[in-house]
Order: sequence, then structure tokens, then C-alpha cells
Amino acid sequence: MDELVHHNTVNSRMWIDGGRPPLRWPGWTRGRSGRGGDDRGRPGVRTRRGSAVHGLDWTVMCAYFGLMVLIGWWSHQRVGDVKDFFTAGGRMPWWLTGISHHMSGYSAVLFVAYAAVAYTSGITVYFWGFASIGIGVGIGTWLFAPRWNRLRSRLGVASPLEYLAKRYSVTTQQALAWSGSLLKIFDIAAKWFAVATLLHVFAGVDYNLGILITGVVTLFYCTVGGLWADALTELGQFVIQAVAALVMIVVVLGKLGGIEGLWTLWGELPASHHNPTTPKYTTVFLLVYVLVKTLEYNGGMWNLAQRYMAAPDTHAARRGAALSSLLYLLWPLVLMFPMFAAPLLIPGIDKPENAYAIMTTEFLPPGLIGLVLAGIFSHTMAMVSSDANAISAVITRDMIPVMSRRARTWTDRQGLTAARLTTVVFVLLTMGVATQAENLGGVLQIVVNWVAALMGPISIPLLLGMLPAFRRCGARAALTSWAGGLLAYALVYYVLDTGQTALIATPVLVSLTLYTGLGLLAPERSATTDALVEAIGGEDERAPYGTSSPAGTDEEPRGKDDGSTALV
Repeated sequence: MDELVHHNTVNSRMWIDGGRPPLRWPGWTRGRSGRGGDDRGRPGVRTRRGSAVHGLDWTVMCAYFGLMVLIGWWSHQRVGDVKDFFTAGGRMPWWLTGISHHMSGYSAVLFVAYAAVAYTSGITVYFWGFASIGIGVGIGTWLFAPRWNRLRSRLGVASPLEYLAKRYSVTTQQALAWSGSLLKIFDIAAKWFAVATLLHVFAGVDYNLGILITGVVTLFYCTVGGLWADALTELGQFVIQAVAALVMIVVVLGKLGGIEGLWTLWGELPASHHNPTTPKYTTVFLLVYVLVKTLEYNGGMWNLAQRYMAAPDTHAARRGAALSSLLYLLWPLVLMFPMFAAPLLIPGIDKPENAYAIMTTEFLPPGLIGLVLAGIFSHTMAMVSSDANAISAVITRDMIPVMSRRARTWTDRQGLTAARLTTVVFVLLTMGVATQAENLGGVLQIVVNWVAALMGPISIPLLLGMLPAFRRCGARAALTSWAGGLLAYALVYYVLDTGQTALIATPVLVSLTLYTGLGLLAPERSATTDALVEAIGGEDERAPYGTSSPAGTDEEPRGKDDGSTALV
């Protein structure tokens, strides 16, 4: 199940490889009526054709899109320079940091691929799919969140990869930047196509029109308002999907006989649905997921590192990380309760990945369907806008200055203009690729899989490079671990016949072994590395490294001739 390899990669296989989905959900023509009460409109009793979305639902969705645009426009006044655009000027409150970090971490895959696992296997999906992230982010609360924040406050860094030029080398920085950015084009394109597919299935909207609608709205607010707009729209999206989730729970509990359904449900489900692990999702699989998610959700996914950088100080960064960790441990249980109950309410469906959509269209009245659909959109739009801002930061701050000497002397206004133009070009490019998703077929799915494979090998040098224990791991270790992880993935995916655990674990474990092994056997000593690691790991009252500004300010050193930020 490739869709489970990487939590934020939308499961596009059934849409890309299988062609356009039907206008009605598979499994609606025969089967058993569940505990939903009246058999009218039940899956397996009556075939439902055409759009499931009514005029009131469209009103709700239009209001949702309009709210996102208004938030983006309001955020425009908070963006004065490139630091505001990429790191919110270091002024994002801790609670917004935490909610934004949480909302940027998963997409509509929750309502499709993970809903299928909940339908067939039960609560195991919560433990490896969400609790693993909560544990990983909890670890990062003390280990990584404060260091990301000090990179901004002490070194003037505005891009997650910016510090790599001094920590390792410009070559290392560029290898990670180019590989990650190019593959992200296809990853985000798959997300656009997934959202467009939902619009098509629910409302019969043409695929390209669906991509255009969601893409233009997202493009507007993330280009106009930068990270501020991303975070504030994510706050609005969190509220919307919270209301939608609570509505679904109330409706589902009504079908189950009342509030007691919260605990009586489990006695009626198969015993295997109660277990944290299963023969397929083993304890080893769960432990591997904790390792992988600890790396990904503490900065391996570049957009999440930005949230820690945007906090005003390390205390706020830690509190934001703690809030996100708590949300990952608790909130998915609310979102997924209807999915856990689905085997009782809509038994015998042919395609479990359709379970949440079937319950939405069958159990909710007009208006509430639009609310739930807006809640589903909110996850993917939050992730896409967040990714776009992070990639724009990497391109503007790390890639263009290496290619152009003129870019190294940009004024604040010129840098902000370049950031916005980069965002526009990048998002339009992803939308263009999304419109060709069906023509690309399996090619797009292969590239999306490689995005998942690349996450671990990029995370190792990016995150461990900040820790004192790995200060002797230099550019050689970083590049070797990055390349070795990718080769390991290619081997287990294309050559060896392995299971899910090996596919997930091998790239990151190979990268980790190469990185630490070379650091021990062939250490690379550097005074610059020692000073950098000490600066971002020291106490907060110390003076910032490489600047004369008070600790916690945003005075940014100007770029040097190698195109990287001057950290020394």
C-alpha cells in the first residue's frame, strides 16, 4: 500500500492508474443495509446517480473559499519583507504555531486511504498513523523546535535549508534543495488531482475546473499573505473541520443509538479492530513509523520547520510543538470515530476507501454535506499552501542566489517580489502537472512514491546536523547518506520482494547508518560547524552567533558570494 508509506502523500493510485472515477460510489448496487435505519438511499439498496451536492452545499463551500480569500487579503498588511513572508517575522503566537503545524501535517488521505484501514482493521491506523506523529513531535518539542527557532533569531535564516551551506557545503545544500523541490512539483500535483477528484465525485465538477477553483484560491492567499496567510487560513480551516467533525460524530452517534455508542461500539466490532497492532501492521512497523515521523514532522517536511522558526522565541516554539503533539494524539480520534463505526453502519461495501464519503452523502442533509466537504478540502489546501511557501523559500533563499550574483544583493522589496513570483510560478506549475495527471498515469504515482522515499534521506543531515553529537558528520557524510538512502529505496522497491515495514524502514535506516558511520570512521572537523552547533544549542540569553543584534531579533546578515547567508 504505497499510500501508507508517507502520511502526507495523497493516495492517488485509484484515480491515476484507474482512470476517472465513476459518478456514483462503487458498492451502492448490492449489499446489506447497516444500522443506519431507513433503507432508502442506503449503500447496497438503491443506486444513487449524479451529484450528491445541493445548492445549499455549494453556498457553504463558496463561503468557505471566500473566507480563505478574505483572510489572505487581510494578511497582506502584515507582510513587509521576505522574513515576514517566509517566517512571519518571528511574531507568530505559540497557539497559532501549534495549530498551523498540526494542520500542515496531513491531507485528504485521512478521509480516503486511512478511512479504508479503519474500516478493515480498526484502531491500528490511529496508533501508527497519528500517535506515532504525536510521539515524534513530542520528542522534537525539546530536541528540534528550539534549534529551528534559534536558526532564525540568531542566524537570520529564513529557509529551512539555508543553514546547510555553512553546516556542510553549498553542494550539499543544492543537492537537497533541487531534489526535494523538483519532486515536490509532482507531489503537490497529486494533491490537486485528489481534491479535484472529490469535487468530481461529490458534485460532478470537471477535473480541470476543480483544480482551477482550489488552485486559484490557494494561490491567491498564499501569494498575497505568505506564511501569515497560511497560518491564519489554517486556523480557520481547523475551526471549519472541527465543526464538520463534530457534526459527523453527532449524526453517527444517533445512528448507533445515542451517546452510549462511544463505548458500546467496540463490543459490536470484530475483536481484531481493537488491537493497536495486527499481523499486517506489526509492532516493528509501528516503531519504524515513530522513527520516520519523528524526522519528518520536526523539519524533514520543510513547511513544518517554518512553523518553529516563525515563533517569537524558543519558549513559544516549544509550546507550539507541544500543542501540535497533543492535537495529533487526541484530535484524530474525533475525526476517525465515524470511520471506526463505518463497518456497523455501512457493512459490505466493495471499496472501503469510499466509506467516509458514503456516510457523508447518505447521513447528512444538504448544507452539512458542504460543510464536511469544506472540512476535507481544508486539510489538503492547508498542506499545499504550506508546501508552496516552504518550496518558495528554498528556491528564493537557497537556489536562485547560487545561480545569480544579482540575487545576492536584493533589497527587501526585491526579495519579497521574488518570493511572491516564485510562489506563483511554482503553484501554477503544479496545477499544470495536475491537469495532466491522467496522461501521466503511473509516472506520476512513481514520482510521488519517490517523494516519500526522499523524505528520510533529506531529514537525516538536515535535522541531525543541528545536534552536538553529530558535529563530526560533514558534507561527505551528508551527501553519502542522502544518495545511499535513495539507492536503498530503489533496491527494495524495484528489485527485492519486501513488505511495507522494509520499504519504509530501509531508506531512513541506511541513511542513518551511513551518516553516523562516516562521522565516526571519517570525522570532518570544522570550527565553523562547532560554532554553528553551539550557537543554536546554547542558552537563549546568549548573544546571537555572527551578528551584533540582541538575541531573538531578526537582524539578518547579508549574503556572501557563494549565494548562502553569511553565518560567520
